Amino acid sequence: MDAAPSSPAAPVPARTVPTPEVRTRLVRLLDRDGRLSEDPVLSPYVRDVGAGELRELYRSMALARRFDEEATNLQRQGQLVLWAPMRGQEAAQVGSARALRPADHVFPTYREHAVAIERGVEPAELLTVFRGHSAGGWRPSRHHMNVYSIVLGCQVPHAVGYAMGIDLDRRAAEAEGREAEPAAAVVYFGDGTSTQGEVHEGMVFAASYDAPVVFFVQNNQWAISVPFSTQSRVPLAERAAGYGFEGIRVDGNDVLAVLAASRYALEKARAGQGPVLVEAETYRLGAHTTADDPTKYRRREDEHHWSELDPLLRLEAHLRETHGTGDDFFADVAADAQAFADQARALVLAMDPPAFEDFFDRPYAEPHSLVEEERAWYAAYQAGFDDTDTDTHADDDDAGPGTAGPDRGTQAAGLTVAADPVAGVPDPRTAGTQEDLA
Repeated sequence: MDAAPSSPAAPVPARTVPTPEVRTRLVRLLDRDGRLSEDPVLSPYVRDVGAGELRELYRSMALARRFDEEATNLQRQGQLVLWAPMRGQEAAQVGSARALRPADHVFPTYREHAVAIERGVEPAELLTVFRGHSAGGWRPSRHHMNVYSIVLGCQVPHAVGYAMGIDLDRRAAEAEGREAEPAAAVVYFGDGTSTQGEVHEGMVFAASYDAPVVFFVQNNQWAISVPFSTQSRVPLAERAAGYGFEGIRVDGNDVLAVLAASRYALEKARAGQGPVLVEAETYRLGAHTTADDPTKYRRREDEHHWSELDPLLRLEAHLRETHGTGDDFFADVAADAQAFADQARALVLAMDPPAFEDFFDRPYAEPHSLVEEERAWYAAYQAGFDDTDTDTHADDDDAGPGTAGPDRGTQAAGLTVAADPVAGVPDPRTAGTQEDLA
């Protein structure tokens, strides 16, 4: 009989890697008709959620949906450059965001509008990005939420690095006899992004260093026009076992299950038990972005099936049948949501057009020689359009090589981007600076 293994030199946090049977099951607490069921692992994490908090969850989802609809309308009317709709994913976003604490830090993609609203980001701060006024929109340190990541997957190693920093700060505090506030990083990405190399690298680092990070995957079934069945042969939650940490597969249209799974995962991460992957299975009811046409690649039958699983309809059914919530509440929510959308529209329409020259002040905190060179070139370029009398155009053909001005088809009118946001919104030129990220 082999000798018992020697005890480790220092205790390490226990990891819980579930069996394949547990790993692949889909956790659901509210079914499509709003009926509540029990889960032995996750139900205890939402025992405290009563009718009042359920109504607030519904309100948050309804406001986010109406805001999303209004932003889509604004883009269609030429007021936004682009918009990434989130319709159908409200439960995944609101449920996970409600599990966060102020000290936790969020790393989003470009579709986490409900998460941003839950973290206190104002509508104007969100919309200034999609209007072209700012590359950021809000201060990450103010909301403990990074600005949107347009490059797919880049936010995953950022989140893991931040989480490793949380752990280093904890160790430093312990060495000094101080108690550090437990915190975790949460990174959001979709099923399409899950195939990016940065995701693999981030998960390797997270597992290697027991980083306190939660990987929250919103599996909305489509990577633009590529279905999930093409991207993966197994649920994404199963991939976690390959890295040595836990994966949870949850019904992403069940806000209660998402809240429970997120609380569970964050508790483990904050306690030093390493990363957790949460896969929320949902559906993107709208287009990938307003530049997309999903009718070219999706079947109406599938859209109809998923529309019957709508997260708002499910929670509404539960509130009506189980908690006796009446029409007055839902009418009030609809009115509040409309007012929220009206405010967002008014803020967008009040934004002034931009001065392109302002963008030269934004790449660096201090003056930079290359930027100043570009600023001078642009000033000379603009000066070429000062003399626009029609009489001067007759001699254009006689101008010698090198004397002709720039092509008038590329005048500044065609290069106009947007200006600073309306009053009361942080200046995007100072949002997300190095001092802010410290």
